[in-house]
Amino acid sequence: MSSPSQQQQTEFVVEEFYKKREKIQPRKVKGLFAKLRILGVALLLGLYYFLPWINLNGSQAVLLDLPARKFHFFGITFWPQDFFYLAVLLIIAALALFFFTTLAGRLWCGYACPQTVWTEVFMWIEHYVEGDRPQRLKLDKAPMTARKFRIRGTKHAIWVTFSLWTGFTFVGFFTPIRELGFSLADFSLGPWEWFWILFYSFATYGNAGWMREQVCTYMCPYARFQSAMFDKDTLIISYDTERGEPRGKRKRKLDYKSAGLGSCVDCTMCVQVCPTGIDIRDGLQYQCIGCAACIDVCDDVMERMGYEKGLIRYTTENTLEGKQTHILRPRMILYALVLTGMIIGLGVSIATRIPLELNIIRDRNALYREASNGLVENIYTLKVINMDEQSHHYSLDISGIQGLEVIGLKDEEIQSGEVKEMIISIRVDPIELKSTSTELLFHIEAVDNPDIQQDQKARFLGPLVN
Repeated sequence: MSSPSQQQQTEFVVEEFYKKREKIQPRKVKGLFAKLRILGVALLLGLYYFLPWINLNGSQAVLLDLPARKFHFFGITFWPQDFFYLAVLLIIAALALFFFTTLAGRLWCGYACPQTVWTEVFMWIEHYVEGDRPQRLKLDKAPMTARKFRIRGTKHAIWVTFSLWTGFTFVGFFTPIRELGFSLADFSLGPWEWFWILFYSFATYGNAGWMREQVCTYMCPYARFQSAMFDKDTLIISYDTERGEPRGKRKRKLDYKSAGLGSCVDCTMCVQVCPTGIDIRDGLQYQCIGCAACIDVCDDVMERMGYEKGLIRYTTENTLEGKQTHILRPRMILYALVLTGMIIGLGVSIATRIPLELNIIRDRNALYREASNGLVENIYTLKVINMDEQSHHYSLDISGIQGLEVIGLKDEEIQSGEVKEMIISIRVDPIELKSTSTELLFHIEAVDNPDIQQDQKARFLGPLVN
């Protein structure tokens, strides 16, 4: 008879919530999509590294001057009061992400994401210093020798230098980069400037040099929810299972169809070039960043074997299932129309933007007052903000009620970025009031530039005189 301990056995299940990183050494790849990635990297990094050095009218063309609360973009100065434009720009960016994801999956991740862009550069440096994938794998397995130490040291030295230049450029968008360079040369940078240069450099070095695909797989939320934007007409990178299976190695001259084989030669090149280390032949996976390296290398293999290209390609689920694909579908058209409308609207709004703001606050402590001479009085606080780069002399005109009298109103010179506050009193003969609430029109205009003007409406309250 067995004992209770033998009869009752407890089964333990160990589940890993985080998999230890296995170093991925992608193989260098050539092809159409590789050229597009190079073009994207060159364009985006070119903008990043050279924009701060462009001057316009004697000042930095793109400068986010936080202490002065000025944001300069090619001759246009924005202020905190223009936060609306940033909100619209973020909405446009979100809609563009939805549009391109619905159209062709993770185009953003594969070609324009900062993590992808900087990782590409770091991998180019690694390839240049350590060689292609076979050489790097061999170097990884080799013991630490003087040669290995020299190669690895050279790679990391270039990585660190590039990261420091990236951090310096980042701060150059917030502090004039030429001044920043002189301050750096004589070690007179402020503590916050040192902090952000080193922090951004460390983030670049860590993310692009060490973490790489871990950022895309575990840290980026887009990898988790991007599938919600897919449908069966979305262009995605897919392996044609019907054509490729059963896979198997073979000689080039073999009639693989007679041998019962598919087009896939099982060379694993698609896995070797993948920066996230997945096998696209296992189907669509959230780790896939849509870089299309597997398409380039598979097309190259198919061409060498004399097979038709496109075993791995951009296609849709409907196409793979033998159904009709609809690229121009209502969802895409709606995204495109809304996106185009918002871009045009933002452009027109910025082009017609007037660098002047007038805020009117009526005194709420009393609906109205009766002055000693029998007139009805309302008190207003005016806040005038000059958002132009130049100071201006402003005049204010108030209309809407016949014979109104303004006390405390005077022309004001307001400096660039200054907020001028003034308190005025408006008195009206009650006979002129047709109702208990009458609309007033406040017109403010720069004396030296009539194009800079604003109109604001306010209400005048008083008794109803029969």
